[in-house]
Amino acid sequence: GGVNIEEVAAEQPDKIFKVAVDINEGLKKSDSLELARSLEFPELLVEEASEQIHRLYKLFLDVDATQVEINPFGETDTGRVIAFDAKINFDDNAEFRQKEVFSMDDKLEVDDREREAQQYNLNYIGMDGNIACL
Repeated sequence: GGVNIEEVAAEQPDKIFKVAVDINEGLKKSDSLELARSLEFPELLVEEASEQIHRLYKLFLDVDATQVEINPFGETDTGRVIAFDAKINFDDNAEFRQKEVFSMDDKLEVDDREREAQQYNLNYIGMDGNIACL
């Protein structure tokens, strides 16, 4: 399964790999290769992992994502590199461009208070206790 990224960041910060991406240049091949090697893919799979990283970056741009979180990203028993699980958040301001993506939104999974706030173009963040953020 995946890992708890908050625990890893706190206990093993050297296991968090970051690459700055210039939006005008995009993700460089050298950076995706470096990430694949940092993730300790076998050398025979580094190229495939690098390609998957590029596809994830393209997905991020193509769907106006604010986050693409893959956990875990790994190797199958047959030697394929795949994203086993993913979480993707989308930019609400891009709804007019991403009609297909937003049509898949399951409104029943949204908190009633958040759904009501959305009707008024507000963001609602429920918090513990009897407070919230708008």
